[in-house]
Amino acid sequence: MSLRVPQIRHDDSDELAALCKAGGDPLRLNVLRVLANDSFGVLELAQIFATGQSGMSHHLKVLAQANLVATRREGNAIFYRRALAQNERVGGMLHAALLAEVDELELPAEIAGRIAEVHAQREAVSRDFFARAAEKFQAQQDLIAGLPQYRDSVLALLDALAFEPGATALEVGPGDGGFLPDLARRFSRVTALDNSPAMLELARMRCNDEGLGNVELRLTDALNDEQAAADCVVLNMVLHHFAAPADAMKQLAQRVQPGGALLVTELCSHNQSWAREACGDLWLGFEQDDLARWANAAGLTPGESLYIGLRNGFQIQVRHFAKPDSRSELTHR
Repeated sequence: MSLRVPQIRHDDSDELAALCKAGGDPLRLNVLRVLANDSFGVLELAQIFATGQSGMSHHLKVLAQANLVATRREGNAIFYRRALAQNERVGGMLHAALLAEVDELELPAEIAGRIAEVHAQREAVSRDFFARAAEKFQAQQDLIAGLPQYRDSVLALLDALAFEPGATALEVGPGDGGFLPDLARRFSRVTALDNSPAMLELARMRCNDEGLGNVELRLTDALNDEQAAADCVVLNMVLHHFAAPADAMKQLAQRVQPGGALLVTELCSHNQSWAREACGDLWLGFEQDDLARWANAAGLTPGESLYIGLRNGFQIQVRHFAKPDSRSELTHR
């Protein structure tokens, strides 16, 4: 008499079990909390949680198997980020509820401190690059996407917004100042911020040559130092140099006057890792949905978007994000 071995059928309960298993560890929950608006490599996460790389790799594997984290390749490095919940999938509602609870967690002070250390290390890499390569930066940037390739698109979007006379503008990371004459002609006062003395000197030379009397240049940290808000904040090919782009969007949203606009020109996500060495890029472009999600989290509303395909394989996204004016909303009620 032969015994029949029961067939084990994997069903939807396996996905739910994987999700419950992934959420059943305090360290993994804190990893999800850390990845709320940031991406980190396994070595960075190991540094943040003061644990070994192999142990962190194991936790990330469990989270990935439960579809709680996703990966993105940046050159030779792999960065982890939170995967968005998809309610139509099995466990989607549980996934969303778990992330909502995780976001209520308060990170231990030592973990927050080590996140700041990782960000500082990224920022140091960016500052060192601009200190070494300021004079040749523009030529290298032109290999990817120079200002002439997207200037008209940015200006068309800017002019369509029809700012009132007397409006002010703030450009973060003006580079050699190539866009400052365009801003100076459209706004009563323009402020340009940069944390690189070498790059700011190039912008100063441009302003002197063009006679831009309504432009003020400041050597400062655009994110952390106190700045007056402006009606229009402009970032041209700058966001990919920030250590934490989502946090940068949140800080920059505070620099926008109610009813004003944040204009971001950026590369779409790409895999041409040579841009890191040539132009000091910390990030290889961004997904369009990521910028919209970060803007929403910062209290901004996505507006018009333009996309420019370049012959070298790169694609540029020109994005407008509006800051709602609560005062006008109250007036119209």
